[in-house]
Amino acid sequence: MPGAAPTEKDIYLFHEGTSYHSYRILGAHPAVEDGLEGVRFTVWAPHARHVGLASDFNGWNGAKDSLHKIPDSGIWTRFFPGIGTGTFYKFDIEGPHRERFLKADPYAFQAELRPATASVVTDLGGYEWGDAAWRRKKRGPYAKPVNIYEMHLGTWRRKEDGSLYSYREIADLLIPYLKRMNYTHVEFMPLAEHPYDLSWGYQCTGYYAVTSRFGSPHDFMYLVDACHQADIGVILDWVPAHFTKDAHGLRMFDGTPLFEYADPLKAEKPGWGTLSFDYGKPEVRSFLISNALFWLDVFHIDGLRVDAVTSMIRLDFEKKEGQFPLNERGGVENLEAIRFLQQLNATVFAYFPHTLMMAEESSAWPGVTAPVSENGLGFNYKWNMGWMNDTLDYVEAPFEQRPSKHNLLTFPIVYAYSENFALPLSHDEVVHGKKSLLGRMPGSYDQQFAGLRILLGYQMTHPGKKLLFMGGEFGQFIEWRDQHELDWLLLEYERHRQLQQYAADLNRLYLQEKALWELDHEPEGYRWISPHDFSQSVISFVRKGKKQADTLIVLINFLPVRREHYRIGVPRPGTYVPLFQSEDQTYGGQGVSVNGPIRSERIPWHDEPNSLELTLAPLSLIILKRAPAAKKNRNIPSKGRRQDRRAEAARPILRPQTGQKGSRILVESLMAEEGDNEA
Repeated sequence: MPGAAPTEKDIYLFHEGTSYHSYRILGAHPAVEDGLEGVRFTVWAPHARHVGLASDFNGWNGAKDSLHKIPDSGIWTRFFPGIGTGTFYKFDIEGPHRERFLKADPYAFQAELRPATASVVTDLGGYEWGDAAWRRKKRGPYAKPVNIYEMHLGTWRRKEDGSLYSYREIADLLIPYLKRMNYTHVEFMPLAEHPYDLSWGYQCTGYYAVTSRFGSPHDFMYLVDACHQADIGVILDWVPAHFTKDAHGLRMFDGTPLFEYADPLKAEKPGWGTLSFDYGKPEVRSFLISNALFWLDVFHIDGLRVDAVTSMIRLDFEKKEGQFPLNERGGVENLEAIRFLQQLNATVFAYFPHTLMMAEESSAWPGVTAPVSENGLGFNYKWNMGWMNDTLDYVEAPFEQRPSKHNLLTFPIVYAYSENFALPLSHDEVVHGKKSLLGRMPGSYDQQFAGLRILLGYQMTHPGKKLLFMGGEFGQFIEWRDQHELDWLLLEYERHRQLQQYAADLNRLYLQEKALWELDHEPEGYRWISPHDFSQSVISFVRKGKKQADTLIVLINFLPVRREHYRIGVPRPGTYVPLFQSEDQTYGGQGVSVNGPIRSERIPWHDEPNSLELTLAPLSLIILKRAPAAKKNRNIPSKGRRQDRRAEAARPILRPQTGQKGSRILVESLMAEEGDNEA
């Protein structure tokens, strides 16, 4: 049971690298031993000469409150009666060279509020979860809609005095917003404890402690629970690539390089000023894999976005010649990190089969989402950094340069099915002088908004799951500032309100149309109509679901030029209905260019026997869907059928609706006469 002294089996598994719930053994656990209430403290410090418990009750001097070393284990442990939850503590460690220092507990479940650095004795039990229905219905994500809202909890919103909302308080603001905007998941930038706000959580000291900036562990459970009860999945950024050098953290934990590599060429990440974990140590693997399972088990997290995978698997990552060693085979691959990631993913899916394990991997490393059994890394998703970089390079180009950059729109399909991809427009792309998404757009004020609308539409209709960083949905004008809340005041202006409505309606369309996600990872789910119209900067393609009736046709005009009499080939004859148009006046556009259903003509085009002719508004996206043909009544005389058709033809067709549904038209309102056109 948690709190008991480690058994021989516990110690064996920890040193083997297969103690997958080591947080139940190491750290500080309230317990009752020999009838006395207290806390058992256990820590791995194999090279320490002495380990004591330091707290305010002994003046932060642990010389006399010693932990006992379990022989031949490197693990120190002791039960202290009379200590309760809420106690602040550190480990007072004497290193092999008799130096003394205080360290926070690597397995602590809570940390003192920054800038203080002590660990806090915490009992994670006692929270009553209400998300059983959500957990029961979890299934694999591949043929489901996944639309992620990425956010930094400290700068999404702040109180009027500039202070931070708690986990519980933010739940009451965030969840109604996510529901209104039709997102399926929220992704939080790292919430493990970190000392420096401006590291955004990517330089951790407390891997098992949800940051105290926003409240207690139970408060964070409340936030996750509330999301689940609202049918919103929760993804957490997770950082096993490196850790900070702060004195109270993991660096030189027992006076020697323990969690980090002893070889500074492998340990140092000079670009970030951090240290890499030593993935060759089985105890480090136990620590990290247990941590992944900890978030999934204790906090019911639905997925982990694993940060900086490329920096883990390449010894030469952002290093110059002479700053990195070669592996035993003479290559630059970190073989230990590769084996660690494979073990991590195999273990996570063994315990939680439907977890989202998403790799931020920025190179062309093969097999990131291939199974471990096929020598892949074993993730089930990879951020498509190539798509993101190519797309942003294209959309920020001046209009006159776009025809020469047309390949940036067409090339991503070549590798779209080489991995299971998610398409990110993430925080990294709207900070450090890169400008906001809206700020990247060329042209006039109105053209910038039109450009952002088609960027979001292009992302939504391209194969792959979706991710958008907060603020992009309403047109944050200046880039993300990591010490201030988003510019919500922009919603006082019509264009920003209209863009926000556009994002909400586009997200709703995504949820409704299976063709946009059901075959995300199958090549038959996508087909070009025309990738070659570079001179006019127009692309057109088909998205398919499992049923033929779900097929969508997408056209995007990336230039501020109106295209009259634009013809495209279509896969089936019939009547096509405009489901969605980015230039709807509801969204701040110039007005829809397709005012109603369009009948195909028997004019061969784009290698199809039938085609449509339509008008493309400047900087616009149009999504069309074929209307179902009405079934003929074969039991009535032919004269009766003709009368039926004439009556049906006289019935008015519903025109584009305004308001929240944009230009979506009810397909079922179409004329039944269409059945004859197909004959």
